Order: sequence, then C-alpha cells, then structure tokens
Amino acid sequence: MAKYLVEASYLSEGINGLLKEGGTRRREAVDQLFHSLGGKVEAFYFAFGDRDVVIIGELPDNATAAALALRVDASGVTTCKTTVLMTPQEIDAAVTKTVTYRPPGSDIPAEVANWEGEGGHLASGAQGGNE
Repeated sequence: MAKYLVEASYLSEGINGLLKEGGTRRREAVDQLFHSLGGKVEAFYFAFGDRDVVIIGELPDNATAAALALRVDASGVTTCKTTVLMTPQEIDAAVTKTVTYRPPGSDIPAEVANWEGEGGHLASGAQGGNE
C-alpha cells in the first residue's frame, strides 16, 4: 500500500464542528474514513500554523487518495493537501532510471543522464541503458 501525507485546514464551520465534538472524536472519524477506503491511519496530529491537522496514512493507490481528498474538500468545512510519500528504496529505484531531459529555454540538445552508483553524481551525456 502507498503512504500519503494529508494536511488539512478547517474552515470556520469545521472549527465549530471540532469545538463541538473534540479531537478524539475527530480522530475516530478520520480513522473510519481511511478504513472505508481500504486504508489505515499511521499517525494523526493537530498542529499550529497553515495546517490544522497532519495525517500519515496508507491507501491502496493514488485514485483512492484522490477520492479521499475530493470527499473531504467537497464537505465545504475542510480543505486538504495530499502528498505521496516514498521510501528510500523507491528513490533508489528512481535514480537507476535513464532520463532524457532538455531544460526549458535551452538550445542545447536533450541529454541522457544516469546516476553514477550509490552516493554518486548525475552523469551527463551517458548513452545507452541503465548503468
């Protein structure tokens, strides 16, 4: 299952609802939301700042995460921002991919770049498959 960071902000009606039912009941409702989508909450915190709630949870896939965000935002009392979380092993797999890229506005032909081993540097101009 994929992991996600969900950051939520309450609008005024959401704050009134939180004042009425409290933090523990809100956590229970979020647990139920994730479970209804085949996922689970790993961590749940209230926070100061731009976001009122920070959640780390597991969901089956990106479409399910989108369904969660759409349902929460459609409520009109809370907005959320969802970020896909990746493991170090997923990044290890990502850096082994061969990539062809031309920076915006650059007249230079696109380069193929490979990562030079663990802890290495980006090798520009490398040709061929994964090395």
